Amino acid sequence: MQNHLPTNAEVAFDWNADEYTPFYTELLNSDLNQENAHQWLAQWTRLADFAGEVGSKLYVATTVDTNDEIAEKRFKKFLNEIYPVLMMNEDMLKRKLLASGADIPELAIPMRNIRGDVELFREENLSLFSEEGELSMEYDKVIGAQTITWDGEEITLPQVQLTLKESDRNRREQIWRMAEERRLADKPALDGLWKKFMGLRKQMFANVGLADYREFQWKLKHRYDYTAQDALAFNKAVEEVVVPVAARLYERRRKRLGVASLRPWDILVDPDNHPALKPYETVEELENTMATLFDRVDPQLGGYYHTMMNEELLDLDNRKGKAPGGYCTSYPNIKRPFIFMNAVGVHDDVQTLLHEGGHAFHVFESANLPYSQQKDVPMEFAEVASMSMELIGAPYLSKSNGGFYSDADANRARVEHLEGMIQFWGYMSVVDMFQHWIYTHHDLATDPVACDDQWAELWSRYMVGIDYTGLEQFLGNRWRRQLHIFQIPFYYIEYGLAQLGAAQVWANSLKNQAGALADYRKALALGGTAKLPDLFKTAGAKLAFDSQTLADSVDLIERTIYQLDPA
Repeated sequence: MQNHLPTNAEVAFDWNADEYTPFYTELLNSDLNQENAHQWLAQWTRLADFAGEVGSKLYVATTVDTNDEIAEKRFKKFLNEIYPVLMMNEDMLKRKLLASGADIPELAIPMRNIRGDVELFREENLSLFSEEGELSMEYDKVIGAQTITWDGEEITLPQVQLTLKESDRNRREQIWRMAEERRLADKPALDGLWKKFMGLRKQMFANVGLADYREFQWKLKHRYDYTAQDALAFNKAVEEVVVPVAARLYERRRKRLGVASLRPWDILVDPDNHPALKPYETVEELENTMATLFDRVDPQLGGYYHTMMNEELLDLDNRKGKAPGGYCTSYPNIKRPFIFMNAVGVHDDVQTLLHEGGHAFHVFESANLPYSQQKDVPMEFAEVASMSMELIGAPYLSKSNGGFYSDADANRARVEHLEGMIQFWGYMSVVDMFQHWIYTHHDLATDPVACDDQWAELWSRYMVGIDYTGLEQFLGNRWRRQLHIFQIPFYYIEYGLAQLGAAQVWANSLKNQAGALADYRKALALGGTAKLPDLFKTAGAKLAFDSQTLADSVDLIERTIYQLDPA
């Protein structure tokens, strides 16, 4: 039967659930023992990769055009009719594998995850996951439709960044307020979605008999190598170590701008009122220059990127109706990544493509692992792959090294990135601590007004130096634009831990770039076959939650900022 599985996932875009069932039934009815376990796992992998790619491509279609009714209909059908059937069959296959008693050393870590999945699985949650997926699509549609009229043209809110980098402070303030008013207009719609999300999530953890949704997500995300208390300890370290450094950098910016207080529309502009960095004129130029940059970083990584260009696995430009944000997903059936982003002509686009490129390289490097279960990479390490590439790629931003800028502008870009790292840790803690509060105060947090207040309180602790006086309604509303809070709950601490890991990989590269890249690629090739601390260690880093390890990296970042920009 497996021989009849199509090679092209696109032929299954309109399949019904019963067209998948015979393939699962064959595997479930097959003998499974120590002798044939590898063959059986190979067949399961082929089926899982095929079904996974169908789901990925159907999702991608809804994000590249949120107004595509056919794509929306197909993905909703997949979520509501097919996904639950696939998950039920996957659960039965996992139970069959565990019951077989087969000893497969290379699956030690995946088997740990499988045991956890089986413990957590409840059939009644499948429909809730499907409903959650539909709510996520609604969120994308609300955010994707947000535009304002500026200088006589309709622009998307990501395009507002262009004006926020201009030297004219009055224009920056005007467009900032217009964008925030536009976001505020969608508050009722987003609040309605929020209450639905929270209702679904409460039912999910209740169905499993757990204390709260935080415990549910910890198990769902296979967080076996650190605890919620470790995450809280890391956020405490951020407050102790990073917030004072960020405050110094914000004060330095305030003085250089010559303003009485640093307002939210003063954050993106160059502090010396230089024109905004303009890395490229067209998306084609962005794509091609990045190819040269990756070639310079490492020829093999550059080869991966050229493959993506040649096979049209990049969707980079921003346009009306496109979902917000950026991501890299995988098409496991063809062993390829796909990068989605919203490029508008700012340096953030370059950083995003470096970041998502790191994710893509992870897909390529781990593609040779034989079983799909081995490719379930902990997201804390997946983000090391992406954030390390931002740092390792930074020396190649100048045109003399194959990049986009003059040497002076390349230094500006690097300073902007490094300052952003320091400032991001504080924001990461706001988002993560906010979610710890939400899901240990579930009923209270179902009220969006309570969320507004909690967000503002956390902001005052972790984002010291930005003056929101008189803008409190906009600050309270800011959590609604953070898609992770709505769509990918508890996915944010990964960025903070990974940024610390990436800073350590970068520190290694300053001493020996070839060696650091070799360790980086060796770690990516492990996929999900090692524990999280061991993945970090292979990459030349340490999974850490303490103040001292964080301080070492923060000191390096701050020193480098002053070396590149001593003014």
